[in-house]
Amino acid sequence: MGMKAAGDPHPVRPGRPHRPRWPLWPLPLLAGLLPLLGTLVAWRLSIAQGLAPDCNPFIDGCTSISRAARHGLPNILFRALLLPAAVLQALAWLLCPAWLRGLGDGPERALRLLPTLGVLAAAFLVLYGSFLGTEGDGYRWMRRYGIVLYFGFTCIGMLVVADQAHRRLQQHPEAAGRARHLSGALLALCAALPLLGLAHVLLPLALGPGDAAKDMLENITEWWAGAIFTTFFLVLAWAWRGTGFGARFSGRR
Repeated sequence: MGMKAAGDPHPVRPGRPHRPRWPLWPLPLLAGLLPLLGTLVAWRLSIAQGLAPDCNPFIDGCTSISRAARHGLPNILFRALLLPAAVLQALAWLLCPAWLRGLGDGPERALRLLPTLGVLAAAFLVLYGSFLGTEGDGYRWMRRYGIVLYFGFTCIGMLVVADQAHRRLQQHPEAAGRARHLSGALLALCAALPLLGLAHVLLPLALGPGDAAKDMLENITEWWAGAIFTTFFLVLAWAWRGTGFGARFSGRR
């Protein structure tokens, strides 16, 4: 049994049945929607159970994603959706090089990095999710560095995908406007990341010193970064669907 990913139709050999292509865009779609759903469900349940304050975390920074999903049923549901999402995200990163090659020629070295970056990001997301809600300094360390390294490797992967998509589409002036729009959307998401980091550095100067202000800013940054990552996978799904990226399965003896 084999699988071949492709971004454009392949000719059918005479005398052989045509094998339908299975669209792959639902994979990054679920990779983005599952953690989003898990976060929203855990957050609303935590509010209902009095485990988190009722506020807008994107503006007020009243709680972090981790605190909203740390205890009880919210924790169980959050991890139940987050852990399979990590696997789906790893698969999406592994398939990204094939999709990018289908857009046009470009440097291969960057594409060879993507599978490693994606698997590392997914592994650290699993580490974070597995120990969320546990007690102890060692578990706390694994949670903290798990999410930090997940964010870091995901950011690098996003930059590589956006840059490669843009470079490869630039070689084809006849590319459809839709394809150019998706390239611009990926680049815009990557531009939002350094802006978020800049706000994280500069806002404490306006808010003044204090642990409360620091915690609030870290919470806001975490929520917005999570939203950017979710949007990236949703845009990637849109891109794969718009460019006809799919896979054909074949059986060999």
